[in-house]
Amino acid sequence: MPGADAQSWRLNSFIDDIGDRALRYTEKLDDPEHGETDALRELAAHVEVLIDRPILLALGRRGNQLMFGTLYDKAAKVKPGEEAWRAPLLAGLMAAEVEFRGPLRLSQTQNTLLAAKYQTLAGELTRYGLLAHAVLAWRRTVALHHLTEDVQAEDRCGLALARARRQATPRGWRRALSATSDLLCGYGYRPFWLLGWVAVQILVCTVLALVWAGSKSWTEVVYLGTTTFLGPLGPANTEGMAAPARILFAAETWLGAVSMSVFFALLVRRWFRQ
Repeated sequence: MPGADAQSWRLNSFIDDIGDRALRYTEKLDDPEHGETDALRELAAHVEVLIDRPILLALGRRGNQLMFGTLYDKAAKVKPGEEAWRAPLLAGLMAAEVEFRGPLRLSQTQNTLLAAKYQTLAGELTRYGLLAHAVLAWRRTVALHHLTEDVQAEDRCGLALARARRQATPRGWRRALSATSDLLCGYGYRPFWLLGWVAVQILVCTVLALVWAGSKSWTEVVYLGTTTFLGPLGPANTEGMAAPARILFAAETWLGAVSMSVFFALLVRRWFRQ
């Protein structure tokens, strides 16, 4: 059919344009004078040009399928070592950006399919060291799951986004703080991890209290060590113990107040999002 042939020609022409731009972008990315974050601005410029092309509106959509399936398939099968091997991966990212930001409205099914493609791209981009690009892909994945109201997938990918941002952050105190947040509660997406750290805090404080037990029996010290986490002690409670024990129990009380406040705040957030 002539109409189908014309539509196929338009689509192939658009795909070729994406491929050419991805190849030029890869050369820019390889330039040591430009960092990955700077290169992302050029990626955005390429996408702006692509979504402004009138041919995109002429293509339209067929059913609930994505437009650039061939580019996504190639992006998932890149082979390091080949000439310009990153170009198909970046072409897939450009294609996804065109579908996400373009003038053609996405259906609920297409949003879900595009989120899956972005997630695959994010994994491949991370694997090959394009960390800032992976952050972009994870951001889009989270946004698409928000549109489809898939809360569990949004939280899962939100955690992946936070970890990708940490990987893209240069080594230093900011990255260390980010890693600590991940370790304690999974950036807020895993609040029950915090209970494990609560148990560790109580155990450490109890062991130290036993070291400074003085004349108190070990059973009484264990009782104080396990209950002080939830409320402060009076001066009489530590009579007969070494002086550092008072400082220890004061610190344990503050740790308990902060830890439980954070835990319940994260838990309530999770309840209301379900």
